[in-house]
Amino acid sequence: MRPLMGYKVGVALNHGEALVERVIESVQARPGRLVLDYNKWAGPWVEGEPAPVTGVDVFPSGRPVPASLRRWLAYDGSLLRRHGWLDDDDRLTPRPLAQIAREEFGELGGMYDVAALAERFAECFLLPGGSDSRRVLATGTPDAEGEYAVFALDVDDLPCIELMYPGFDVYLADTAEVLGVERGPGYSSLAADRVYGPRMREHARHVFGGGYSEDIAQW
Repeated sequence: MRPLMGYKVGVALNHGEALVERVIESVQARPGRLVLDYNKWAGPWVEGEPAPVTGVDVFPSGRPVPASLRRWLAYDGSLLRRHGWLDDDDRLTPRPLAQIAREEFGELGGMYDVAALAERFAECFLLPGGSDSRRVLATGTPDAEGEYAVFALDVDDLPCIELMYPGFDVYLADTAEVLGVERGPGYSSLAADRVYGPRMREHARHVFGGGYSEDIAQW
């Protein structure tokens, strides 16, 4: 299903909880299929029977958990649990960006341990995606849909952090291949999309002062 044309027209089906419902319908058809066809490390969408997680309403920072994330957890928590989102008591366990980068990239990840990023990326969560790159959701100022942005970390050639998705909802739908958007080159190509571009630009203003990325080597 392709997104409806125009941001306001497409709100009902192409954003937030409603978009995650479309993902769940797709996953329910083949729950054991791999999250990433090109890389088995992420595992299946659902391990065994779905294991719902409820009552997760706020992040440790006090920021509200978006409806899209609550809906996905209410369906199953195994995917996010495998990626370090939850402890044994189903409490959210964020990490600062620098910690995730170092744990994922080793010595190269230390380049993300800079004061210029520390405050903006203090509460982050790893998501499956990429091979040499990584996907990270970072809480902060939510967009008009109440969603927090997802960023790509890339240490190939020139290490950088770049806005990739306007929220968990769009990340999930694109990864599950139900978004129906043809992406252009570059991590932040959704900024040119008629439906998701306004949300991308909103996050760009909040995080990068209007741009879509920052090169880590500049500090």
